[in-house]
Amino acid sequence: MQRVETVNALRAQVKAWRDQNKIIAFVPTMGNLHQGHLSLVQKAQELADKVIVSIFVNPLQFDDQADLSAYPRTMDADIKQLMSVATDLVFTPNIDVMYPQGMEAHSTVVVPGMDDKLCGKNRPGHFDGVATVVSKFFNMVQADIAIFGEKDYQQLLLIKKLVLDLNLPIEVIGSETFRDESGLAMSSRNQYLTDSERKKASVLYQTLMELKNQLEQGEQDFKRLQQQAVEKLKLAGFSPDYVEIRRAGNLDLVNTEDTDLRILVAAYLGKARLIDNIACNLA
Repeated sequence: MQRVETVNALRAQVKAWRDQNKIIAFVPTMGNLHQGHLSLVQKAQELADKVIVSIFVNPLQFDDQADLSAYPRTMDADIKQLMSVATDLVFTPNIDVMYPQGMEAHSTVVVPGMDDKLCGKNRPGHFDGVATVVSKFFNMVQADIAIFGEKDYQQLLLIKKLVLDLNLPIEVIGSETFRDESGLAMSSRNQYLTDSERKKASVLYQTLMELKNQLEQGEQDFKRLQQQAVEKLKLAGFSPDYVEIRRAGNLDLVNTEDTDLRILVAAYLGKARLIDNIACNLA
């Protein structure tokens, strides 16, 4: 596995692969890797000849500086994990490579339609930071395919819209959420959970599944169902940001005629802000 830290070195290797007519896939990460990340790499390997993974903790997408400071940096362990799944190249730029003129004066990419709902509403500026850094990575790497996890479903939709709106020559593919045995979605933030909190955390997925079952049984009082789910999480010790039933394609509010739904949740459990979602198709 190669490791490069500059754009020039990255592009030199990409050009060499292009000259060999290789299909290139890209998996962007913020490090602190777990099996969920590795599943994205393995998905990329199924679809491409060469796989590039980036590791960069992006300050622009943090609305809380304390959260940014606390975010785990585990580069040596991350490199070993990527080697274990035969990743072809890892790109590890520093802040000066990503923002050579500083972040304050940096151009920002804004994707409309996501900053006024769900995580966009609760984390001001977060998705602008995501759209900006992903745009930069797409231009740096120039891959054919990019793989993103469905756990961050709102982010996945945002990036697909970004690619469509700007006619970027890359295909964005979502990969199924990777869960542990309890159903808890794998996340770097899970390590903030204490042992007792981790035992409770499976209630998040259970709540989503119960809500999905209620919808499939024909219940259509969306506000009541959402509020019941919020109350269940509170009783389990969570501090919910939201539980929402939305249209799967754009996360707009639903009505009783909609059939392609997505159920999404964000809630604090101790210090950890956990998010999850599941599909619900009523057709």
